[in-house]
Amino acid sequence: MVPFFRLASMLASQKCKITFIIMQLEISTTKSSFISNYFADHPEINRLDFQILPLNTSTFPINDPFIMQIDAISNSLHQLGPLVSSLNEPVSAIVSDFIIASSLSQIANNLNIPLYNISTTSAKFYSIVAYLPVLLSKDPAAFKYCSSNLEIPGLGSVPKSSIPRSWMDDSPLSYVLKAYLLPNARALPQVTGVFLNTFDWFEPETIAALDDGRVTSSLPLVFPVGPMEDYKLGEDTQCSWLDDQPAESVVYVNFGTREPISSQQLREIGKGLEICGYKFLWVLKEEHLELFGNTVLEEMEKKGKIVKPGDYEEAIMNHTAIGLFMNQCEWDSVMNAAWSGVPILAWPHHGDQKLNAEIVEKVGLGRWVEEWGWGEENLVNGREIAEMVKNFMGDVNMKVNALKVREQARKTKGIGGSSEKRLRKFIKALKAEQK
Repeated sequence: MVPFFRLASMLASQKCKITFIIMQLEISTTKSSFISNYFADHPEINRLDFQILPLNTSTFPINDPFIMQIDAISNSLHQLGPLVSSLNEPVSAIVSDFIIASSLSQIANNLNIPLYNISTTSAKFYSIVAYLPVLLSKDPAAFKYCSSNLEIPGLGSVPKSSIPRSWMDDSPLSYVLKAYLLPNARALPQVTGVFLNTFDWFEPETIAALDDGRVTSSLPLVFPVGPMEDYKLGEDTQCSWLDDQPAESVVYVNFGTREPISSQQLREIGKGLEICGYKFLWVLKEEHLELFGNTVLEEMEKKGKIVKPGDYEEAIMNHTAIGLFMNQCEWDSVMNAAWSGVPILAWPHHGDQKLNAEIVEKVGLGRWVEEWGWGEENLVNGREIAEMVKNFMGDVNMKVNALKVREQARKTKGIGGSSEKRLRKFIKALKAEQK
């Protein structure tokens, strides 16, 4: 949800009137507090809670809460038309997640309201997803064996090793490609524009290919308006500990909450952090703490700090004590690092992350440890992790390059910067729709 909150804040800061529709099956106490705090900090943004109709899970073929929530939202979208029509003021645009583009495009068309999507990945991975209908129409078995690289117009050759393994026909998760990514990619020609959390300098060739229609001519306009920086999102609860640490002395480790990391690998990561010689701040789910036991955790806490997941990543990375970010290259985190100028030790785990890591390395924001493979593929021992952390923390050139990325990220959001111009272009289009 964070990219949506950030975009809403960006548009509200430009005097756009925003109505934010919250669509959730179940909202945890932590998320509920986060959402309430956001709207308390942004009284200018109107909130509407959208009632999701219950899904008959007993007949649902896939036991995946995320997928079930998408289906529940899609099955409830017919209620959106009357809700939008009941608003006091005319609606200039609907902005939604890409994953419900196919369900929402017809509704937006019936309402005669332009539909825009938010893509939460890199421009490169978005381009590959957008090209899927063309690719699979040419070769329906493209992911059956995938013996060669993918050739994407405007992007060139995409290594087969970087293609998500879940896309392969023999993967138990291949239904996500066929049932969700492909239908929504086919709906893109009905979408007016797509917001990308990236910027021209960071992915110049890919954004140029999208602008010129080289990926495929039927795609909507793209609006690279990143990095979508923090607009009072989350509480900065870790900085009191960070305040006591020297500049660039702490390794920040965060692999998110959905990564397929084994218990063995988590223990090895813990061992690596303990012996690397640097203080660390490690975000770890509560259920994973049980893997270590109280005695081990007490020893680790002498050399670092372990915290539960929360919406405070950007606040942490903006702190001067952070010297390295160990991450799987989830795209929102990449943009946080770009904004803060913190080097990334990239360890992709699934999905778009190898392609994202390739971009990170190419632009100089960090390095990708390719020999470690996909995160769930190999067991990397703690000593190897410790050695890699030492090498990265001692790499002065990488830190200098990361600060250059930060400079470009700040420049692109300033007056006359590429992202600022793209945002103004979108607002201009909205005003034109009202005439």
